Order: sequence, then structure tokens, then C-alpha cells
Amino acid sequence: MVIIAGSRRIRRTPFSDGVEAFGVKGYTVYNHMLLPTVFRSVEEDYHHLKSAVQVWDVAVERQVEIRGPDAARLMQMLTPRDLRAMQPGMCYYVPMVDETGGMLNDPVAVMIAEDRYWVSIADSDLLFWVKGLAYGLRLDVLVDEPDVSPLAIQGPKADELAARVFGDKVKDLKFFRFGRFDFMGQDMIVARSGYSKQGGFEVYVEGGKNGMPLWNALMEAGKDLDVHAGCPNVIERIEGGLLSYGNDMTRDNTPHEAGLGRFCSTETAIGCVGRDALLRVSKEGPVKQIRGLRIEGSVPPCDRAWPIMDADGQYQIGAVTSAAWSPDFETNVAIGMVRMTHWDPRTDVDVVTQAGVFPAVVQETFWI
Repeated sequence: MVIIAGSRRIRRTPFSDGVEAFGVKGYTVYNHMLLPTVFRSVEEDYHHLKSAVQVWDVAVERQVEIRGPDAARLMQMLTPRDLRAMQPGMCYYVPMVDETGGMLNDPVAVMIAEDRYWVSIADSDLLFWVKGLAYGLRLDVLVDEPDVSPLAIQGPKADELAARVFGDKVKDLKFFRFGRFDFMGQDMIVARSGYSKQGGFEVYVEGGKNGMPLWNALMEAGKDLDVHAGCPNVIERIEGGLLSYGNDMTRDNTPHEAGLGRFCSTETAIGCVGRDALLRVSKEGPVKQIRGLRIEGSVPPCDRAWPIMDADGQYQIGAVTSAAWSPDFETNVAIGMVRMTHWDPRTDVDVVTQAGVFPAVVQETFWI
């Protein structure tokens, strides 16, 4: 058993008491905070997520708040996605890059007002990069981490549970849109979004003191819906092709290599610091890219990158970055970065793991 030693460097969340009361069995560290990874078992959590409803402590999705007259300008500097059409009430998935076009994060940006944004980040210290740009360019903007902690409601019964706590109007929210809803006199932003393919919401809880009252209300309201505490599930996310920053792509990869070219409008994203570096990539295309793979055999846990070799075992043509057994599809599902010479669907390759070499096939699409 691996134990995470507690310290103030690894922060608890406003929902940690609820997570522990429900019997969390594992954590990882994400943005210097505790992120639950398993409750009953990964497979049991997976089946329950697909059939009922779960409440996730995702306070680790820390917010970078950008506020002030130059907020829109700074936001556009961070991403090759053209943000000019963004309006208050919208959420945008925004790959964020450095001056070389390398990915620094793949957050969801929430436009609170014309001059105020929250950037809901994946696991990296993006705050420092944003503060550095703001200070170095003397922009008229404040950059900070507000006391905002997301709580996710995910699963096929998420609409019903959310409606019981926030009212029926929450069901009218469109994908990647948010509204303001009352909870015990507290105005809360609720967005139709989340890190699963099962559908649901993310509640941006302002003020840590409001965390457990909301957690408890959702748990009480969802008893007959078989509500459980849950967490992002590695099997379900791989099936859906949901990427994990730091696992499936890093600063060494461009958004195009990560398969996120559809979120880039490099020609018109004037001001993006990585625009010049990405113009060539957007025109010529990447030489390697994220692909789904099916791996045969009893593979070990994927806790390191696995080299992908050509079928003759002579050349490395990529690496598997995430993998898990899928009970629903009865195969090992995987995500990997594959060179263009071997990324066509139904291409046979070999995957080299710490437990041996396993045959694999490149998929045409992800599973869900």
C-alpha cells in the first residue's frame, strides 16, 4: 500500500470530510491537493458511474481568475483558440500554449463577465505563467486564485439530482453553458460540463464554508437515485478519449499533436504568444498524434509510458500513455501518441510494458 503523507503542501478540499465519510480508498496529488481516485473499486465505480449518479470532489480544478480591463487581451494571449465570439455565460475548452506552441494546460475557461474569467485548470502551475505575462507586459489586470472549488455531478441521473437541489431550470442548461442558481441563499454558478462522457454538471462553489452543506444536500437528495461519492474514472475517460494533461500530452506536444486542432483557430487568434510557432503546424499537420489503441493480453497497470513498436519490433513509433481494462468492451483500451507512419486505423503494432510485449491495434475512433 502506498500512503500519501499529509502536510500543508498537499491541501485538503472543502469536500474532504464528505469524501472520507464515504470511504475513499485512494488519492493522487493534483494541483497540490488531494484528488480521490477510487471508492469501492475502479471497476465498481465505473459501472456505477454509467448507471446512476455520482458526486465528485474536483476542487483540485483550481481557478485562475483574470479580472480587469485587459482580461480579454490576456486570455487571447494564452490560447490559439479564437475567443472573440465568447460571451458571459459560456464555457470554452481552451488549449493553452507557450511561445513554442507547447501545451501548458488544457483548461475550461468560464466567462463570468466581459472583464472577468475563471480558468479551471488541469494539473500544472499555470497561475505563475499567467501572472508572469500580466506583470511582464504591464497589463491592467488582476491575476489570482480565488476561493472557488468545483463539485461535479456526473452520471445518467445527474439531471434529476441537480434539479432536486437547484430547481428544474438547471435542466435547461446547454452543453458548456452556465447559469446562476440559488442554494441556501448562496448564488452558485452551475455549468453543464464535466470530466466524463456520462453527462452532468460542475458547480463552482465560492467559499470553502459552503462546500459540505452542498455535499450533504446532494447526498440527501439523491438517496433514492443511488447517489455515491465518485471521482474521475480512468476506464471511462479512456473509453471516451478524454485526455489527461501530464499523462497524454505535455509541454513537449502541440495542441495538434494532442488531437485538439479543432479547438485552434491559429490564423485569427491574434495575440496568442504561440501563434507564430503553431502557424506552420496548422498548415503542414503534425507528424505524430493521439490515437486510441486496443491492446491484447493481461497488461499491467500503466504507471509509465509504454513504447509502441512497429509490428516487426524494429522501430519505436510512439508511446502508450494511458491504458485500462474495459469491462463493457472486453478489451484493454488505451491512449497513445503515434507517428503518422503507423496511425491509420487497424494498423498492427506492439506495446512494450514492464510485464512484456503485447500486440495492439490502432483504433479508428475512441469507444464512447
